[in-house]
Amino acid sequence: MDEFELIDQIFHRPEGLSSQVAIGIGDDGAVINVTAGKQAVVVMDTLVADVHFLESQSASSIGHRALAVNLSDIAAMGAVPRWATLSLTLSEVNENWLNGFADGFFELAGRHEVALIGGDTTAGPLAACVTVGGEVETEGVLRRAGAQPGDFVYLSGRIGGAAAALSSAEGYADPVLHRALCWPQPRTELGSALGGIANSAVDVSDGLLADLGHVLNASGGLGADLEADSLPLFESAVALLGRRPALELALGGGDDYELCFTTPKNRHQEVLETGHRLGQELFRIGQITERGGCRILGSELDLDSVSPGYQHAWPRSKA
Repeated sequence: MDEFELIDQIFHRPEGLSSQVAIGIGDDGAVINVTAGKQAVVVMDTLVADVHFLESQSASSIGHRALAVNLSDIAAMGAVPRWATLSLTLSEVNENWLNGFADGFFELAGRHEVALIGGDTTAGPLAACVTVGGEVETEGVLRRAGAQPGDFVYLSGRIGGAAAALSSAEGYADPVLHRALCWPQPRTELGSALGGIANSAVDVSDGLLADLGHVLNASGGLGADLEADSLPLFESAVALLGRRPALELALGGGDDYELCFTTPKNRHQEVLETGHRLGQELFRIGQITERGGCRILGSELDLDSVSPGYQHAWPRSKA
């Protein structure tokens, strides 16, 4: 199977095109209809085998995850996703694997009405690079900058499950933790609903402390007091590891793809009503402070023992 046969047989699905796509796969470029009065948001993420996913996990979960992590970024911007491109690097052509990957990708794309409009395939170590484009009302854009002292801090769901799944064979075998790792659910509806409510937002991909830290730094060096008892942990993680290790993974483990956002405290009821309307449980976990840095109230946990979050690192060139 050559590159063009692969695209045509596995990834060319015209029924997935939306009204925004004037020309999709098949030409040298895609043509997108734009909505007057809205701004475009574009995000991109690359996932590499045994760095961002386990090569041994199911192909459908890898396809799902490749799109989900980008949809989570779109959600953190308050935008609605519209289209995607996919660049897939393959060490070999395995039609069963490719069909599984495509099924996972397109199932999630269909739920979020995202059209695959183009991309590329090449030979090499297994990796998937996805770009997602969306749109947002100008006044509804969410950013990391914008948190204010006194804001309440919220999470859109439980955290630490993915890290707990990777902590041991027992964790990976637990169905709840396994799903948290392999099938993250991007909060796009919530993100777009928060556009007129939240002062700031970020998706939790590298760990709560690391990603909330980006918000605090972008907002002028603010701090946050987080309540240990309010942090939404996975019961399976607590049962498997104990509360303190589960709390450490929730703070520093990453791969959660939940939204962390801040709002003025007088909008708390509006936040709860938004979550109820969307069927989304939201957790208030603390408050923004003028004094910089994060503190965990109600726990003797030493933050120096918590992972600072995932960061890529490359060896220095000898040249």
